[in-house]
Amino acid sequence: MSDMNVAKSNLVIASLCEEFKKNNHIPQEAYSRLNVCRGLRNADGTGVLAGLTQIGNVRGYSMVDNERQPMEGQLFYRGINVEDLVRGVVEDDRFGFEEVAYLILFGQLPTKNQLAVFQDLLHENRELPKNFTEDMIIKAPSSDIMNKLARSVLVMYSYDTDPDNCSLENMLRQSIALIAQMPIIAAQAYQVKRHYFENKSMYLHIPPAGLSTAETLLYCIRKDKKYTEEEAKLLDLCLILHAEHGGGNNSAFSCRVLSSSGTDTYSAIGAALGSLKGPLHGGANLRVCNMFADIERNVKNWKDDEEVANYLRRIIRREVGDQSGKIYGMGHAIYTMSDPRAVLLKDYARALAKKTGFIDRFELIESVERLTPQVFLEEKGNTKPLCANVDMYSGLIYEMLNIPKDLYTPIFAIARMVGWCAHRIEEATLGGRIIRPAYKSLAAAESYIPLADRTE
Repeated sequence: MSDMNVAKSNLVIASLCEEFKKNNHIPQEAYSRLNVCRGLRNADGTGVLAGLTQIGNVRGYSMVDNERQPMEGQLFYRGINVEDLVRGVVEDDRFGFEEVAYLILFGQLPTKNQLAVFQDLLHENRELPKNFTEDMIIKAPSSDIMNKLARSVLVMYSYDTDPDNCSLENMLRQSIALIAQMPIIAAQAYQVKRHYFENKSMYLHIPPAGLSTAETLLYCIRKDKKYTEEEAKLLDLCLILHAEHGGGNNSAFSCRVLSSSGTDTYSAIGAALGSLKGPLHGGANLRVCNMFADIERNVKNWKDDEEVANYLRRIIRREVGDQSGKIYGMGHAIYTMSDPRAVLLKDYARALAKKTGFIDRFELIESVERLTPQVFLEEKGNTKPLCANVDMYSGLIYEMLNIPKDLYTPIFAIARMVGWCAHRIEEATLGGRIIRPAYKSLAAAESYIPLADRTE
């Protein structure tokens, strides 16, 4: 399209946008008047009960006399507190993501033999289909790795000899392959993005058998393939904490909605990836990083609580930052007093920050976490508990691990693939009905007007 035609097209689109705005408006009061649960949230902030699951559970409050009571946050995988899972892995000084994947998929902790068999199965499935790298990843580069992950998963359908079979056996086969291949796809998509969009060298490493998921990713994204055991085990911890978060989170629910229609695994997982790409979901960690970069540039004394608090006030007033009025990394839809994932990551982040020279930045994040509730109270009159969520510290950990920002959200996807596949299988095998909520139409009845009689 020529420049002239592009300009003409843009003018037409601008005109159509005005037409849309003129004919599309829903008054805010209509939502409360008609008892619409926006975001599938009740008026008291609790979630609308849309289904049942045995996979994960998120606790951030208790209900007393039909009112939410704040509590310390808890996260359970198949009934086991994630804090206990992390403690067990750390005490044994081993990698734990694969064990957690087994637990989430199959419903119980594996024995040593079961875990070894499962790990071998993942290793056997790491390799991408023949020519997939050349035809899908290299020939169709994307500036956004999440976009590439979604496209790659959808294209996997074409490489599958039995893609539409929704039997338990087939869905498990597909799920294990996707869990195994995600770190390879993410690493290769990153290398291709570097080459085509940043004019940098591209390194496509083939990981040796026997590596954990965390080791595999670090091996594939680094030029020299080198990493320390401490680095890999900290990344492994991040994967464990991101593996599952209940059926109601946006991406898992998206996966369940599509699965309820009887569609194939790749379509359902592709929808989950598209959801996670959104800045209000998986992309939130990047917004945290950008916000702190802005704070670091504009706050001269990071240790001065009053100066930090004053800048937070300006953020809330939409005077600085991205003018959203949000302090990213603070607050959660369910957690009230604490996010257990943030609590665990914070402890490890502090230790690593001392070793890597990031302690001043870590303490600045702590200050923002500590000061934000009071600032919100002063500025907005908000008296509800406000805690740091997992995004507050995950980005700093990735930065300290020298992981590129392009991979922050894809790492989330690598981990959450486990939860998505578990919810996909549960919905497809036990759900029984297509998910179909109601939307009330506010459009008034109109008569059809013949084209010749319509005026501008």
